[in-house]
Amino acid sequence: MKKLIKGLREFKSSYFHTHQELFEQLSHSQKPRVLFITCSDSRIDPNLITQAEVGELFVIRNAGNIIPPFGATNGGEGATIEYAVQALDIQQIIVCGHSHCGAMKGLMKIEKLREEMPLVHDWLKYAEATRRLVKDHYSEYEGEELLEIIIAENVLTQIENLRTYPVIHSKLYQGQLTIYAWIYHIETGEVFAYDPNTHAYVSTQSQFSDSQVDTFNSPFRKSDRVIRLPHTEQQVSEPPQEVAIPRYQFPFAPLPQEQIERIYRGSKAAK
Repeated sequence: MKKLIKGLREFKSSYFHTHQELFEQLSHSQKPRVLFITCSDSRIDPNLITQAEVGELFVIRNAGNIIPPFGATNGGEGATIEYAVQALDIQQIIVCGHSHCGAMKGLMKIEKLREEMPLVHDWLKYAEATRRLVKDHYSEYEGEELLEIIIAENVLTQIENLRTYPVIHSKLYQGQLTIYAWIYHIETGEVFAYDPNTHAYVSTQSQFSDSQVDTFNSPFRKSDRVIRLPHTEQQVSEPPQEVAIPRYQFPFAPLPQEQIERIYRGSKAAK
C-alpha cells in the first residue's frame, strides 16, 4: 500500500501536472475511440501496450475476456457495451486475449473448479462454446499447445457472443462498427490480430504497408510476422504460400466457413 500511496503523489506532481489541460477537458466529457475488452490479468495494461492516452480507451475487464450472450445475465458487461456503443458512439471494438491465461487454464479443467471456486466455475460457463469446440475438434493437442488454441478460439467465441447484442447487431448492419480480435503475447510484447481474408493471426504491424511499419519503428518486416491458419480445400483454390513462422505459433484447425462469415464479414457488414 505504501508503494501505491507514493505512486499517487508522483502521479499528481508529474504526469497530472504536465497534462493538466487534458484532465480539465476530460472533467467535462469523454470521447473514447475504442471499446477494449480484455482479461483482468495483472500482466495486461491496455493503455500501456497500446500507448493510448487517458480518455482514449473505454475498457471492460474480467476473467477470460468473456462477454456473456445478450440476456444471459444482468452483469455489467452488457450495460457497458450498450453505453459504449449507443451513448459514447464508439465505432471500434477490440476483444483481446493473452498468452498463459489463467481463466482459460481453468476452462480446460472446469469441473475441478466446482467446489473450490464455484463463482469462477459458473462464470466460465459463458465460455462453454469455446470448451466444446476445442474438445470436439482439437483432441490431438494437449498442454501448452492446447492452451494456446483455447485462448485464440475463445476470442472468436466472445465476438460471436458480442454480436448477439441488439445495439451491436444494428451498428454492424449499418456499417458503423468494426470488431477486431487480438491476442497479446506476454513474453514478447507482440500483439496478433485475426485477418479474416487470410484466415491467420498476423502481427498488428503487418497490417500496415512497409513504410507505415517503419514509421511505427517496428523491429520486424511485414512478411515474417504471419501465423497462418490452415485452409480447407473448399476455402482455397491453391495451396497457401510459404511464410516464415515466428516462435509463438497457434496450431489452429480451419475455422468453419459459416463462423468466418458470421463473425468477420459482419464486422463491416453491408447495409
